Amino acid sequence: MTSAPPPTHRTGGGRTGRPRSADADRAILAATREALVELGWSKLTMGDVAARAGVAKTTLYRRWAGKSELVVDAVAALFDEHLELPDRGSLGADVEGVVLQFAALLERPETKTALMAVVAESTRDDALRDRIRSAIVDRQKTLVLVGRERAQARGELPAEPDASAAARNADLIFDVIAGAVVHRTLVSAEPVDAEWARGFTALLVGGLTAAAAGYTDPAA
Repeated sequence: MTSAPPPTHRTGGGRTGRPRSADADRAILAATREALVELGWSKLTMGDVAARAGVAKTTLYRRWAGKSELVVDAVAALFDEHLELPDRGSLGADVEGVVLQFAALLERPETKTALMAVVAESTRDDALRDRIRSAIVDRQKTLVLVGRERAQARGELPAEPDASAAARNADLIFDVIAGAVVHRTLVSAEPVDAEWARGFTALLVGGLTAAAAGYTDPAA
C-alpha cells in the first residue's frame, strides 16, 4: 500500500476530549460508501450515514464539515486500502500490475459512485477540488515516485538531478496513467483487461525509455 498517512479530517482545532476511534472512523467511511451506492449523491445525508454507522450525527460533524469532505475521505480510504505498487522485478511489470489494480478498484460500485459524485461536485467547489487533490491525487502520486525509484535502482531509468524537472515528470506520468484508466473504465465503460494493460504499458514504458535516452544523450 502507499506509505501516505491516513486521510485527515476536520477536528475543530483545539478541541479536546475522547481520542478518535479508528474503528469508528472505518465504520463511518464504510457506511458513507454504502449509503452513496444505495441513495445517490442528492439523497445522501449525514444523518443517514450516522444511523448506518451507529454513531451520533454530532460525531460526524466533529470530524467532517459536511458530506463532500466525508465522501472524499471515504474514497481516499478505498485507494489507500486497495491500491499498491507491486514489485514484479521490472518497470513494465510494475506498471501493468498497478494499472490492473486501479481498474479493478474503479469497477467497484462504491468507488465508481463516490468518485464520480465528488468530481462532479468539485466543478462548483474550489475547496472540494483542493481536498480531492490532497486526499486522493497527491497521496496516490507516491506510487509513481516509488516506481521511478525502483526503476532507477534497477538501471531501467536514469537518475534525474533536476528536482523540478523530476517533479514535473512524476506529475505527467501520474496524469497519463490515471487519465487513461479513468477514461477507459468510467467514461468509455470499456474493460481494462490484461491485453489492454499490456498494450498501454508498452506505450508508456516505451515513451519513458525514449525520453530517458534523449535526456542522457548529450547530442539529443
